[in-house]
Amino acid sequence: MAAIVTDQFRIANANNFVDSVLDANNSYYVFLGLSNPGTSSTPVGFGRSTSWGDTPSNPPSPIDNQQYLSHYRNTALFGKRLNSSNVRRIVRKVSWTSNTRYDMYRHDYSVHNLSPNAQSARLYDCNYYVVNSDFKVYICLYNGSHGDIGGSSNINGNTSQDEPTFTDLEPSAAGTSGDGYIWKYLFTISPSDIIKFDSTEYIVLPTDWSSSTDFQIQSIRDAGDSNVNNNQIKTVYIENGGSGVYTEGSRTYDIKGDGSGAKVNIEVNSSGQITKATVVSGGSGYTFGIVDFGHAANDTISDPAKLIPIIPPSRGHGYDVYTELGADKVLVYSRFDDSTKDFPTDTKFSQVGIIKNPEKYNSTGVNFTGNEYSSLGSIKLTSGFSGSPTVGAAITQATDNGTARGYIASYDSETKVLKYYQDRSLNFGNTIDQTDRNDVTAKASVVSFASTTNTITPISGSVDINFSGITTTIGSKQVSLGVTFSGGVADPEINKNTGDIIYIDNRSLVTRDSRQKEDIKIILEF
Repeated sequence: MAAIVTDQFRIANANNFVDSVLDANNSYYVFLGLSNPGTSSTPVGFGRSTSWGDTPSNPPSPIDNQQYLSHYRNTALFGKRLNSSNVRRIVRKVSWTSNTRYDMYRHDYSVHNLSPNAQSARLYDCNYYVVNSDFKVYICLYNGSHGDIGGSSNINGNTSQDEPTFTDLEPSAAGTSGDGYIWKYLFTISPSDIIKFDSTEYIVLPTDWSSSTDFQIQSIRDAGDSNVNNNQIKTVYIENGGSGVYTEGSRTYDIKGDGSGAKVNIEVNSSGQITKATVVSGGSGYTFGIVDFGHAANDTISDPAKLIPIIPPSRGHGYDVYTELGADKVLVYSRFDDSTKDFPTDTKFSQVGIIKNPEKYNSTGVNFTGNEYSSLGSIKLTSGFSGSPTVGAAITQATDNGTARGYIASYDSETKVLKYYQDRSLNFGNTIDQTDRNDVTAKASVVSFASTTNTITPISGSVDINFSGITTTIGSKQVSLGVTFSGGVADPEINKNTGDIIYIDNRSLVTRDSRQKEDIKIILEF
Protein backbone atom coordinates (compact mmCIF):
# COMPACT_ATOMS: atom_id res chain seq x y z
CA MET A 1 0.00 0.00 0.00
CA ALA A 2 1.48 3.35 -1.07
CA ALA A 3 1.46 6.08 1.58
CA ILE A 4 3.35 9.19 2.63
CA VAL A 5 3.62 11.47 5.61
CA THR A 6 2.83 14.86 4.12
CA ASP A 7 4.72 18.12 4.51
CA GLN A 8 1.67 19.57 6.19
CA PHE A 9 1.88 16.91 8.89
CA ARG A 10 5.48 17.96 9.57
CA ILE A 11 4.52 21.63 9.70
CA ALA A 12 1.62 20.80 12.01
CA ASN A 13 3.97 18.89 14.33
CA ALA A 14 6.31 21.87 14.50
CA ASN A 15 3.36 24.12 15.31
CA ASN A 16 2.13 21.67 17.93
CA PHE A 17 5.55 21.57 19.61
CA VAL A 18 5.69 25.36 19.83
CA ASP A 19 2.14 25.45 21.18
CA SER A 20 3.03 22.77 23.73
CA VAL A 21 6.02 24.79 24.97
CA LEU A 22 3.85 27.89 25.32
CA ASP A 23 1.07 25.99 27.12
CA ALA A 24 1.01 27.17 30.74
CA ASN A 25 0.33 23.58 31.85
CA ASN A 26 3.73 22.45 30.56
CA SER A 27 7.29 23.19 31.63
CA TYR A 28 10.08 22.56 29.11
CA TYR A 29 13.73 22.96 30.10
CA VAL A 30 17.07 22.89 28.32
CA PHE A 31 19.52 21.09 30.55
CA LEU A 32 23.27 20.44 30.64
CA GLY A 33 24.77 17.30 32.06
CA LEU A 34 27.50 14.68 32.44
CA SER A 35 30.63 16.27 33.90
CA ASN A 36 32.72 13.10 33.61
CA PRO A 37 31.74 11.13 30.50
CA GLY A 38 32.85 7.66 29.41
CA THR A 39 34.94 6.44 26.52
CA SER A 40 33.72 5.83 23.00
CA SER A 41 34.27 2.12 23.46
CA THR A 42 32.22 2.24 26.65
CA PRO A 43 28.86 3.92 25.92
CA VAL A 44 27.75 6.52 28.38
CA GLY A 45 26.64 4.75 31.53
CA PHE A 46 27.58 2.06 33.97
CA GLY A 47 31.33 1.66 34.50
CA ARG A 48 32.62 4.83 32.88
CA SER A 49 36.07 6.36 32.74
CA THR A 50 36.72 10.09 33.00
CA SER A 51 37.59 10.65 29.33
CA TRP A 52 35.15 11.28 26.48
CA GLY A 53 35.81 9.30 23.40
CA ASP A 54 39.07 8.15 21.92
CA THR A 55 38.97 11.51 20.12
CA PRO A 56 37.63 14.46 22.14
CA SER A 57 35.72 15.81 19.15
CA ASN A 58 34.04 12.50 18.42
CA PRO A 59 31.67 11.58 21.25
CA PRO A 60 29.53 8.45 20.97
CA SER A 61 26.00 8.68 19.62
CA PRO A 62 23.25 8.92 22.24
CA ILE A 63 21.24 5.80 22.98
CA ASP A 64 17.45 6.02 23.09
CA ASN A 65 16.01 3.52 25.51
CA GLN A 66 14.56 3.64 29.00
CA GLN A 67 17.85 2.64 30.62
CA TYR A 68 19.76 5.53 29.12
CA LEU A 69 16.96 8.05 29.53
CA SER A 70 17.24 7.38 33.25
CA HIS A 71 20.99 7.76 33.07
CA TYR A 72 20.67 11.15 31.35
CA ARG A 73 18.42 12.33 34.17
CA ASN A 74 20.85 11.13 36.83
CA THR A 75 23.87 12.89 35.32
CA ALA A 76 22.04 16.16 34.58
CA LEU A 77 23.42 19.30 36.21
CA PHE A 78 20.90 22.10 35.83
CA GLY A 79 18.18 23.38 33.52
CA LYS A 80 16.61 26.59 32.23
CA ARG A 81 12.97 26.96 31.25
CA LEU A 82 11.88 27.64 27.69
CA ASN A 83 9.37 30.37 26.89
CA SER A 84 7.93 32.27 23.94
CA SER A 85 11.11 34.30 23.49
CA ASN A 86 13.41 31.35 22.88
CA VAL A 87 11.37 28.84 20.86
CA ARG A 88 10.89 29.78 17.22
CA ARG A 89 10.02 28.25 13.87
CA ILE A 90 12.81 28.42 11.30
CA VAL A 91 13.37 27.70 7.61
CA ARG A 92 16.43 27.34 5.41
CA LYS A 93 18.30 30.58 4.78
CA VAL A 94 18.27 31.51 1.09
CA SER A 95 20.16 34.76 0.70
CA TRP A 96 19.48 36.90 -2.35
CA THR A 97 22.52 37.01 -4.63
CA SER A 98 22.85 38.87 -7.91
CA ASN A 99 22.89 36.80 -11.10
CA THR A 100 21.23 33.85 -9.38
CA ARG A 101 18.29 31.96 -10.84
CA TYR A 102 15.50 31.26 -8.34
CA ASP A 103 12.53 28.96 -8.70
CA MET A 104 9.11 30.58 -8.59
CA TYR A 105 6.44 29.51 -6.13
CA ARG A 106 4.21 26.82 -7.59
CA HIS A 107 1.62 24.62 -5.98
CA ASP A 108 2.17 21.69 -8.35
CA TYR A 109 5.80 20.57 -8.07
CA SER A 110 5.89 16.79 -7.89
CA VAL A 111 7.74 13.72 -9.17
CA HIS A 112 5.87 14.38 -12.41
CA ASN A 113 6.69 18.09 -12.45
CA LEU A 114 10.13 18.77 -11.00
CA SER A 115 11.09 22.33 -10.21
CA PRO A 116 13.20 23.58 -13.12
CA ASN A 117 16.21 24.82 -11.15
CA ALA A 118 16.35 22.71 -7.99
CA GLN A 119 15.01 19.65 -9.84
CA SER A 120 12.98 18.91 -6.77
CA ALA A 121 9.64 17.19 -6.41
CA ARG A 122 9.05 19.15 -3.23
CA LEU A 123 8.35 22.88 -3.10
CA TYR A 124 10.10 23.31 0.24
CA ASP A 125 13.38 22.06 -1.17
CA CYS A 126 13.36 24.80 -3.81
CA ASN A 127 14.91 28.26 -3.53
CA TYR A 128 11.66 30.13 -4.09
CA TYR A 129 12.11 32.71 -1.34
CA VAL A 130 15.01 34.94 -0.31
CA VAL A 131 16.23 37.08 2.54
CA ASN A 132 17.91 40.30 1.42
CA SER A 133 20.85 42.17 2.94
CA ASP A 134 18.48 44.08 5.24
CA PHE A 135 16.90 40.86 6.58
CA LYS A 136 13.69 41.37 4.62
CA VAL A 137 12.08 38.16 3.35
CA TYR A 138 10.39 37.82 -0.04
CA ILE A 139 8.74 35.03 -1.99
CA CYS A 140 9.29 34.74 -5.74
CA LEU A 141 5.92 34.74 -7.52
CA TYR A 142 7.38 34.88 -11.01
CA ASN A 143 10.92 34.53 -12.42
CA GLY A 144 10.34 35.34 -16.09
CA SER A 145 9.90 31.69 -17.06
CA HIS A 146 7.45 30.28 -19.58
CA GLY A 147 6.86 27.19 -21.63
CA ASP A 148 6.55 26.96 -25.41
CA ILE A 149 5.66 30.25 -27.10
CA GLY A 150 6.12 30.04 -30.84
CA GLY A 151 8.77 27.35 -30.59
CA SER A 152 10.88 29.01 -27.89
CA SER A 153 10.77 28.51 -24.15
CA ASN A 154 12.42 29.70 -20.94
CA ILE A 155 11.66 26.95 -18.48
CA ASN A 156 14.30 27.91 -15.92
CA GLY A 157 13.51 31.59 -15.86
CA ASN A 158 15.94 34.48 -15.78
CA THR A 159 18.75 35.35 -13.40
CA SER A 160 17.78 37.85 -10.75
CA GLN A 161 19.46 41.25 -11.16
CA ASP A 162 17.59 43.52 -8.77
CA GLU A 163 17.65 42.90 -5.01
CA PRO A 164 14.14 43.30 -3.60
CA THR A 165 14.03 46.00 -0.92
CA PHE A 166 10.45 47.28 -0.97
CA THR A 167 7.86 46.70 1.75
CA ASP A 168 4.72 47.31 -0.31
CA LEU A 169 1.81 44.98 0.30
CA GLU A 170 1.33 44.11 -3.35
CA PRO A 171 3.83 42.06 -5.42
CA SER A 172 6.22 44.05 -7.54
CA ALA A 173 9.39 44.02 -9.61
CA ALA A 174 12.43 44.86 -7.53
CA GLY A 175 14.13 47.31 -9.87
CA THR A 176 14.48 48.57 -13.41
CA SER A 177 16.67 45.88 -14.99
CA GLY A 178 13.70 44.09 -16.51
CA ASP A 179 14.86 40.72 -15.13
CA GLY A 180 11.23 39.57 -15.10
CA TYR A 181 11.09 38.78 -11.37
CA ILE A 182 8.01 39.56 -9.31
CA TRP A 183 8.51 39.44 -5.55
CA LYS A 184 6.05 39.42 -2.68
CA TYR A 185 7.26 40.98 0.58
CA LEU A 186 6.50 38.82 3.63
CA PHE A 187 8.24 40.21 6.72
CA THR A 188 11.41 41.70 8.18
CA ILE A 189 13.42 39.77 10.74
CA SER A 190 13.59 41.88 13.89
CA PRO A 191 16.97 43.05 15.25
CA SER A 192 16.43 41.10 18.49
CA ASP A 193 15.76 37.91 16.52
CA ILE A 194 18.86 38.52 14.41
CA ILE A 195 21.02 38.79 17.53
CA LYS A 196 19.56 35.72 19.21
CA PHE A 197 18.72 33.36 16.36
CA ASP A 198 20.61 34.32 13.19
CA SER A 199 22.81 31.65 11.64
CA THR A 200 24.44 30.80 8.34
CA GLU A 201 21.86 28.09 7.64
CA TYR A 202 18.48 29.26 8.92
CA ILE A 203 16.24 32.28 9.29
CA VAL A 204 13.78 32.72 12.10
CA LEU A 205 10.10 33.37 11.44
CA PRO A 206 7.92 35.75 13.43
CA THR A 207 6.12 34.18 16.32
CA ASP A 208 2.32 33.79 16.44
CA TRP A 209 1.81 34.93 12.85
CA SER A 210 -1.91 34.21 12.82
CA SER A 211 -2.63 36.22 15.98
CA SER A 212 0.15 38.82 16.05
CA THR A 213 -0.92 42.39 16.72
CA ASP A 214 2.24 43.80 15.15
CA PHE A 215 1.01 46.34 12.59
CA GLN A 216 3.33 45.20 9.81
CA ILE A 217 2.45 41.52 10.27
CA GLN A 218 -1.24 42.32 10.47
CA SER A 219 -1.03 44.27 7.22
CA ILE A 220 0.75 41.46 5.35
CA ARG A 221 -1.55 38.82 6.81
CA ASP A 222 -4.72 40.76 5.98
CA ALA A 223 -3.47 41.60 2.49
CA GLY A 224 -3.03 37.88 1.88
CA ASP A 225 -6.51 36.96 3.07
CA SER A 226 -8.61 36.51 -0.06
CA ASN A 227 -11.73 36.19 2.08
CA VAL A 228 -11.25 39.87 2.84
CA ASN A 229 -9.82 41.42 -0.32
CA ASN A 230 -10.48 38.98 -3.17
CA ASN A 231 -6.84 38.72 -4.36
CA GLN A 232 -5.90 35.07 -4.00
CA ILE A 233 -4.35 34.23 -7.40
CA LYS A 234 -1.33 36.34 -8.31
CA THR A 235 0.25 34.45 -11.23
CA VAL A 236 -0.89 32.59 -14.35
CA TYR A 237 1.93 30.56 -15.89
CA ILE A 238 2.09 30.09 -19.66
CA GLU A 239 2.92 26.42 -20.21
CA ASN A 240 2.01 26.60 -23.92
CA GLY A 241 1.10 29.78 -25.78
CA GLY A 242 -0.96 27.91 -28.40
CA SER A 243 -1.77 29.52 -31.78
CA GLY A 244 -4.33 29.84 -34.49
CA VAL A 245 -7.51 30.36 -32.52
CA TYR A 246 -6.54 33.35 -30.38
CA THR A 247 -7.23 36.84 -31.62
CA GLU A 248 -4.40 39.34 -31.65
CA GLY A 249 -4.58 41.98 -28.97
CA SER A 250 -5.30 42.25 -25.27
CA ARG A 251 -8.39 40.84 -23.58
CA THR A 252 -9.50 39.85 -20.10
CA TYR A 253 -10.91 36.40 -19.31
CA ASP A 254 -12.41 34.69 -16.29
CA ILE A 255 -10.60 32.00 -14.34
CA LYS A 256 -13.06 29.19 -13.65
CA GLY A 257 -12.70 26.53 -10.97
CA ASP A 258 -13.91 25.96 -7.43
CA GLY A 259 -13.38 29.61 -6.54
CA SER A 260 -14.78 32.83 -7.95
CA GLY A 261 -13.83 36.31 -9.03
CA ALA A 262 -10.41 35.72 -10.63
CA LYS A 263 -9.64 37.36 -13.98
CA VAL A 264 -6.55 37.37 -16.18
CA ASN A 265 -5.54 39.73 -18.99
CA ILE A 266 -4.14 37.90 -22.02
CA GLU A 267 -1.90 39.39 -24.71
CA VAL A 268 -1.80 37.65 -28.10
CA ASN A 269 0.67 38.35 -30.92
CA SER A 270 0.00 38.46 -34.66
CA SER A 271 0.58 34.70 -34.92
CA GLY A 272 -2.25 33.98 -32.51
CA GLN A 273 0.12 33.00 -29.69
CA ILE A 274 -0.39 34.01 -26.11
CA THR A 275 2.70 35.90 -24.97
CA LYS A 276 1.70 37.38 -21.65
CA ALA A 277 -0.77 36.67 -18.85
CA THR A 278 -1.41 39.23 -16.12
CA VAL A 279 -3.81 38.65 -13.24
CA VAL A 280 -6.12 41.64 -12.81
CA SER A 281 -8.34 40.13 -10.11
CA GLY A 282 -7.21 37.34 -7.80
CA GLY A 283 -10.58 36.08 -6.66
CA SER A 284 -10.99 33.75 -3.69
CA GLY A 285 -11.67 30.15 -2.77
CA TYR A 286 -9.60 28.48 -5.49
CA THR A 287 -7.83 25.15 -5.15
CA PHE A 288 -7.67 24.78 -8.95
CA GLY A 289 -8.40 26.99 -11.91
CA ILE A 290 -8.62 27.09 -15.69
CA VAL A 291 -8.81 30.12 -17.98
CA ASP A 292 -12.13 30.38 -19.81
CA PHE A 293 -11.51 31.70 -23.34
CA GLY A 294 -15.21 31.43 -24.16
CA HIS A 295 -15.06 28.64 -26.77
CA ALA A 296 -18.32 27.01 -27.74
CA ALA A 297 -18.75 23.35 -26.92
CA ASN A 298 -18.44 22.38 -30.59
CA ASP A 299 -15.36 24.54 -31.35
CA THR A 300 -12.30 22.79 -32.73
CA ILE A 301 -9.03 23.99 -31.12
CA SER A 302 -6.11 22.90 -33.28
CA ASP A 303 -3.27 24.19 -31.06
CA PRO A 304 -4.71 25.02 -27.66
CA ALA A 305 -2.93 27.11 -25.07
CA LYS A 306 -2.17 25.77 -21.61
CA LEU A 307 -2.27 28.38 -18.88
CA ILE A 308 -1.80 27.35 -15.26
CA PRO A 309 -3.21 29.58 -12.51
CA ILE A 310 -0.77 29.28 -9.58
CA ILE A 311 -2.69 28.59 -6.37
CA PRO A 312 -1.18 30.07 -3.21
CA PRO A 313 -1.25 28.25 0.12
CA SER A 314 -4.22 28.80 2.36
CA ARG A 315 -6.15 31.89 1.32
CA GLY A 316 -3.32 33.87 -0.27
CA HIS A 317 0.38 34.75 -0.20
CA GLY A 318 1.32 36.11 3.20
CA TYR A 319 -1.73 34.82 5.03
CA ASP A 320 0.13 31.88 6.63
CA VAL A 321 3.93 32.12 6.32
CA TYR A 322 4.50 28.85 8.19
CA THR A 323 2.76 26.88 5.45
CA GLU A 324 4.01 29.14 2.67
CA LEU A 325 7.67 28.68 3.66
CA GLY A 326 7.42 25.09 4.95
CA ALA A 327 8.27 25.69 8.62
CA ASP A 328 8.87 22.11 9.78
CA LYS A 329 11.83 23.02 11.99
CA VAL A 330 12.00 24.69 15.39
CA LEU A 331 15.00 26.41 16.94
CA VAL A 332 15.34 26.26 20.71
CA TYR A 333 17.62 28.83 22.32
CA SER A 334 18.93 29.01 25.86
CA ARG A 335 21.73 30.94 27.54
CA PHE A 336 23.56 29.80 30.66
CA ASP A 337 25.63 32.37 32.51
CA ASP A 338 26.99 32.99 35.99
CA SER A 339 24.04 35.01 37.23
CA THR A 340 22.84 32.29 39.59
CA LYS A 341 24.30 29.66 41.88
CA ASP A 342 22.13 27.11 40.07
CA PHE A 343 24.56 27.35 37.14
CA PRO A 344 28.06 26.90 38.62
CA THR A 345 30.82 28.13 36.34
CA ASP A 346 33.51 25.73 37.51
CA THR A 347 31.76 22.62 36.20
CA LYS A 348 31.97 20.74 32.91
CA PHE A 349 29.31 19.26 30.66
CA SER A 350 29.17 16.93 27.69
CA GLN A 351 25.43 16.55 27.15
CA VAL A 352 22.70 18.97 26.14
CA GLY A 353 19.08 17.94 26.38
CA ILE A 354 15.46 19.03 26.56
CA ILE A 355 13.16 17.69 29.24
CA LYS A 356 9.40 18.13 29.56
CA ASN A 357 7.56 18.39 32.88
CA PRO A 358 10.05 17.29 35.52
CA GLU A 359 8.39 17.17 38.92
CA LYS A 360 9.29 19.09 42.07
CA TYR A 361 11.44 17.21 44.54
CA ASN A 362 9.29 15.28 47.01
CA SER A 363 6.09 16.48 45.34
CA THR A 364 4.65 13.58 43.37
CA GLY A 365 2.55 14.72 40.43
CA VAL A 366 3.47 18.41 40.82
CA ASN A 367 5.45 19.83 37.89
CA PHE A 368 8.40 22.07 38.60
CA THR A 369 7.59 25.50 37.17
CA GLY A 370 10.53 27.72 38.12
CA ASN A 371 12.64 29.53 35.53
CA GLU A 372 15.67 27.41 36.39
CA TYR A 373 16.60 24.47 38.52
CA SER A 374 19.53 22.56 39.96
CA SER A 375 19.30 18.80 39.66
CA LEU A 376 22.38 18.32 41.83
CA GLY A 377 22.70 17.36 45.47
CA SER A 378 24.61 19.91 47.57
CA ILE A 379 26.87 19.74 50.61
CA LYS A 380 28.00 22.73 52.73
CA LEU A 381 31.50 21.86 53.90
CA THR A 382 33.28 23.07 56.98
CA SER A 383 36.23 25.37 56.41
CA GLY A 384 39.04 23.00 57.17
CA PHE A 385 39.85 20.10 54.88
CA SER A 386 43.01 18.93 53.20
CA GLY A 387 41.89 17.70 49.81
CA SER A 388 41.10 19.67 46.65
CA PRO A 389 37.62 18.95 45.22
CA THR A 390 38.00 18.21 41.51
CA VAL A 391 35.10 18.22 39.04
CA GLY A 392 34.43 14.67 37.92
CA ALA A 393 36.18 13.02 40.86
CA ALA A 394 34.38 10.40 42.94
CA ILE A 395 33.60 11.02 46.62
CA THR A 396 32.30 8.78 49.40
CA GLN A 397 30.89 9.17 52.89
CA ALA A 398 30.14 6.55 55.52
CA THR A 399 26.54 6.87 56.77
CA ASP A 400 24.23 4.83 58.99
CA ASN A 401 22.68 3.39 55.80
CA GLY A 402 25.95 2.41 54.16
CA THR A 403 28.48 4.21 51.98
CA ALA A 404 27.23 7.19 49.96
CA ARG A 405 28.93 7.68 46.59
CA GLY A 406 28.86 10.57 44.15
CA TYR A 407 30.71 12.51 41.47
CA ILE A 408 31.73 16.11 42.09
CA ALA A 409 30.01 18.49 39.68
CA SER A 410 31.13 21.76 41.24
CA TYR A 411 32.91 23.26 44.23
CA ASP A 412 32.58 26.92 45.23
CA SER A 413 35.57 27.85 47.39
CA GLU A 414 33.83 31.06 48.48
CA THR A 415 30.62 29.51 49.81
CA LYS A 416 32.16 26.09 50.56
CA VAL A 417 29.33 24.40 48.66
CA LEU A 418 30.09 21.15 46.87
CA LYS A 419 27.57 19.91 44.30
CA TYR A 420 27.41 16.31 43.19
CA TYR A 421 25.36 13.73 41.31
CA GLN A 422 24.94 10.01 41.76
CA ASP A 423 24.65 7.83 38.67
CA ARG A 424 24.62 4.08 38.35
CA SER A 425 28.26 3.78 37.28
CA LEU A 426 29.16 4.28 40.96
CA ASN A 427 27.22 1.14 41.83
CA PHE A 428 28.56 -1.16 39.12
CA GLY A 429 32.21 -1.16 40.20
CA ASN A 430 34.51 -1.69 37.24
CA THR A 431 31.93 -3.56 35.20
CA ILE A 432 29.66 -2.08 32.56
CA ASP A 433 26.75 -4.43 33.07
CA GLN A 434 25.05 -6.61 35.64
CA THR A 435 27.76 -9.28 35.79
CA ASP A 436 28.07 -10.70 39.30
CA ARG A 437 31.02 -9.53 41.41
CA ASN A 438 32.20 -9.80 45.01
CA ASP A 439 31.22 -6.29 46.18
CA VAL A 440 27.58 -6.18 45.13
CA THR A 441 26.31 -6.20 48.72
CA ALA A 442 28.52 -3.27 49.73
CA LYS A 443 28.27 -1.09 46.63
CA ALA A 444 25.22 -1.83 44.51
CA SER A 445 22.66 0.20 46.50
CA VAL A 446 22.32 3.99 46.19
CA VAL A 447 22.90 5.72 49.53
CA SER A 448 22.33 9.45 50.11
CA PHE A 449 24.93 11.75 51.63
CA ALA A 450 23.94 12.58 55.18
CA SER A 451 24.09 15.38 57.73
CA THR A 452 26.89 13.83 59.73
CA THR A 453 30.45 14.78 60.60
CA ASN A 454 31.77 11.58 59.03
CA THR A 455 34.61 12.42 56.65
CA ILE A 456 33.99 12.83 52.94
CA THR A 457 36.84 11.19 51.09
CA PRO A 458 39.22 11.71 49.38
CA ILE A 459 38.98 15.45 50.13
CA SER A 460 39.06 14.80 53.91
CA GLY A 461 36.22 17.26 54.47
CA SER A 462 33.06 17.08 56.51
CA VAL A 463 29.53 18.43 56.34
CA ASP A 464 28.76 21.69 58.15
CA ILE A 465 25.89 20.13 60.11
CA ASN A 466 25.07 23.43 61.81
CA PHE A 467 24.23 25.22 58.57
CA SER A 468 20.65 25.55 57.33
CA GLY A 469 18.93 27.98 54.96
CA ILE A 470 19.31 29.28 51.40
CA THR A 471 21.80 32.12 52.01
CA THR A 472 25.22 32.47 53.58
CA THR A 473 27.29 35.47 54.59
CA ILE A 474 30.53 36.10 52.71
CA GLY A 475 32.30 39.06 54.28
CA SER A 476 29.59 41.73 54.45
CA LYS A 477 27.30 40.37 51.74
CA GLN A 478 24.52 37.83 51.70
CA VAL A 479 24.94 35.20 48.97
CA SER A 480 22.04 33.08 47.72
CA LEU A 481 22.97 29.43 47.37
CA GLY A 482 20.06 28.59 45.06
CA VAL A 483 18.86 25.62 47.14
CA THR A 484 17.74 25.27 50.74
CA PHE A 485 20.06 23.43 53.14
CA SER A 486 19.15 21.49 56.24
CA GLY A 487 21.97 20.30 58.44
CA GLY A 488 24.52 21.13 55.74
CA VAL A 489 22.92 19.11 52.93
CA ALA A 490 20.42 20.05 50.22
CA ASP A 491 18.39 18.00 47.81
CA PRO A 492 17.96 18.69 44.09
CA GLU A 493 15.08 20.96 43.12
CA ILE A 494 13.52 18.34 40.85
CA ASN A 495 12.74 14.67 41.09
CA LYS A 496 15.39 13.30 38.74
CA ASN A 497 13.32 10.22 37.93
CA THR A 498 10.58 12.31 36.32
CA GLY A 499 10.10 14.25 33.11
CA ASP A 500 10.15 13.21 29.45
CA ILE A 501 13.52 13.64 27.79
CA ILE A 502 12.67 14.58 24.21
CA TYR A 503 16.15 15.50 22.99
CA ILE A 504 19.71 14.52 23.88
CA ASP A 505 22.99 15.55 22.28
CA ASN A 506 26.43 14.21 23.16
CA ARG A 507 29.07 16.92 22.83
CA SER A 508 32.78 17.35 23.23
CA LEU A 509 33.48 18.03 26.89
CA VAL A 510 32.99 21.75 27.65
CA THR A 511 34.66 23.41 30.62
CA ARG A 512 32.68 26.34 31.98
CA ASP A 513 34.34 29.54 33.11
CA SER A 514 33.13 32.66 34.89
CA ARG A 515 34.25 34.74 31.90
CA GLN A 516 32.10 32.85 29.38
CA LYS A 517 28.46 32.24 28.64
CA GLU A 518 27.04 29.24 26.85
CA ASP A 519 24.53 29.95 24.11
CA ILE A 520 22.70 26.73 23.31
CA LYS A 521 20.89 26.47 19.97
CA ILE A 522 19.01 23.26 19.23
CA ILE A 523 17.31 22.65 15.89
CA LEU A 524 14.42 20.19 15.94
CA GLU A 525 13.24 18.91 12.57
CA PHE A 526 9.82 17.31 12.38
